[in-house]
Amino acid sequence: MTPAAVRPPLLREFSAGGLVYRRRGGGIDVVLAARRHPQTGALMWMIPKGHLEPGEAVEAAARREVREETGLTAEIDRPLGDVTYFYARKVEAEGAARIFKRVRFFLMRLRGGRFRDRDHEMDAVRWFPLRDAVARAAHANERALLERAATLLGEEDGPA
Repeated sequence: MTPAAVRPPLLREFSAGGLVYRRRGGGIDVVLAARRHPQTGALMWMIPKGHLEPGEAVEAAARREVREETGLTAEIDRPLGDVTYFYARKVEAEGAARIFKRVRFFLMRLRGGRFRDRDHEMDAVRWFPLRDAVARAAHANERALLERAATLLGEEDGPA
């Protein structure tokens, strides 16, 4: 096998996240967080998520990541769903690696907190009406989760 035919190693990652919601004025708002796209600078809106600390339960990781990235505290209502995807990353020992990532998301009810109390890992955080969030989410797999949330929460007329 020639060096060009050697595939980079496949590594696995598992993360957790949460879609925080609140009922307000007869509607449902949800929180999305955004990072700027490295080439365009456009905000890429997504559901807050991140890695598990050693020994941390997935539910605890989801609550912690929501708190760190948004400044909000929230209670888990129910599982929302998993998303999986591949991406490439430079890994110290191996050079390039392919990463298979699974993220478990939860539907989470707002309990308190303020955006200004978040860390600054994300470039922006804001509330969106649930139907608007479906259209604003950067990734198709997260748009599908937002549509599922609309169904689970009984959002009238479903997502736009």
